[in-house]
Amino acid sequence: MVQAYILIQTDVGKAQSVASDVAAIEGVALSEDVTGPYDVIARIEAKTVDDLGKLVIAKIQDVPGITRTLTCTIVHV
Repeated sequence: MVQAYILIQTDVGKAQSVASDVAAIEGVALSEDVTGPYDVIARIEAKTVDDLGKLVIAKIQDVPGITRTLTCTIVHV
């Protein structure tokens, strides 16, 4: 299982709706609107790194109101 945090910037006033829409996507374990340089942080899970990338590109980045994402893959050292 591969996991990552997705840091999401949104259009002004869209953080709450983006967090809700992202939370509804299969593979998203958690999605919350936050303060700071990013508006939403989501934790996602997938079977492989390729599946993780597809989830971000094909589903999460397609949510209306998202302007930019940054994927931070979780590593266990």
